[in-house]
Amino acid sequence: MAQSLTGHLGFIAAPMVNQSDLPFRSLVRKNGCSLAYTQMLMPDKILNNPEYLEHHLRDLTLDEERGRPVVVQLCGNDVQTIVQAGRKLQGYCDGIVSGMSQSFTVPTSVKIRLAQPVEKTLEFGQRLEGCGASWITLHARTVSARRRRQGAAALDQVRKLKQGLRIPVISNGNVREWSNIPENLEYTGADGVMVGETLLGNPCLFANKLPDPVDIALEYLEICHRFPRTAPIPTIQTHIRHFIEYQCGRRPWFQKFRTALTSTTSVEEMEQLLRVKVERWRGRPPRSREFDTENEDGGFEMSSGTSEGDDDQPIDLSLML
Repeated sequence: MAQSLTGHLGFIAAPMVNQSDLPFRSLVRKNGCSLAYTQMLMPDKILNNPEYLEHHLRDLTLDEERGRPVVVQLCGNDVQTIVQAGRKLQGYCDGIVSGMSQSFTVPTSVKIRLAQPVEKTLEFGQRLEGCGASWITLHARTVSARRRRQGAAALDQVRKLKQGLRIPVISNGNVREWSNIPENLEYTGADGVMVGETLLGNPCLFANKLPDPVDIALEYLEICHRFPRTAPIPTIQTHIRHFIEYQCGRRPWFQKFRTALTSTTSVEEMEQLLRVKVERWRGRPPRSREFDTENEDGGFEMSSGTSEGDDDQPIDLSLML
């Protein structure tokens, strides 16, 4: 099993609180992502809350086409609790983020930040390698109580970690656009990159594309229809906001959009907001409520009433490099 994941470490979607839901993982996997993580799961809830366990088992098993490979991230500081919870999940995933590599039948990865002092990061990584970690992801910043991201990631520390280990190393940090990815890999020598927040705005980043924001939002909502009850309404609303804000956050109508989005209570209402109001604010005619035919990639071609020459059409980012 460990070997089976080796070829999937190139382009990884990071674990993100309340944002690594199945519909989003399926969306990024369709668009160039090679491996996706779940959000951080609570071992005590997995063991003691049947509804919590059932929800996450559904999340891990519904999308057989694009839901795998998937890595489960567990948190906690009680060894036995983490091991027991991981054993309940290991049959439904392809890897687990945890420090207990000898306790599971699937590969075990570790995601770390810089140690303090930073020179101890390599020593820590070598200890994790010695304990059986299959690969290590380094978010090359120290933990900050003031801000989640305190300055630029120290990619030189990723390079040092890669040079000092035999197992794969994944670089996490400083990716804002496609061009940052090859630059990051060349500089660090890492085996892959993990991206979080930039994927929230552009889930097609790993495919080197910038999609029309309404297109990608509607595509995400279609996946939500396909896998109901895998993402709560607040999570879905946040994804839709990110998709629109990434390209339209400075448009004069964006605050009206945020207010209207907050007032929605269903996927259908969000679709209506996107098809009618957002398109009108963009100076476009309202879209049809129906998706056209499913395309050969498993996605959906959607009627927009626009021509190829209109603004905000999908862009090949390689043309911008």
